[in-house]
Amino acid sequence: QVQLVESGGGLVQPGGSLRLSCAASGSIGSTNTMGWYRQAPGKQRELVATITSRRNTNYGDSVKGRFTISRDNAKNTVYLQMKSLKPEDTAVYYCNVNWLSVNYWGQGTQVTVSS
Repeated sequence: QVQLVESGGGLVQPGGSLRLSCAASGSIGSTNTMGWYRQAPGKQRELVATITSRRNTNYGDSVKGRFTISRDNAKNTVYLQMKSLKPEDTAVYYCNVNWLSVNYWGQGTQVTVSS
């Protein structure tokens, strides 16, 4: 059983920064892809960023240049550094791990960007 535990969400003013973390535990191989998705009220879940075990990254167009994804393979943890946050970044952010074509999801953490 795979468990994903997220942390780091909260309320931040426009232009501010936040860092999300997600630790994976359980029976999961090292050759996995980890990532973050988000879902705003009334909208579909969308890609934020993904990173492979070899640290190849992919970003959603709306966050390129502002967000940085990284991972610690020894800790099976993925991070999302968010800078220059905008009100439209407000959403529930979900951690995702894809291993052997199976998706595992965290419970989600709320990020609210508001003055």
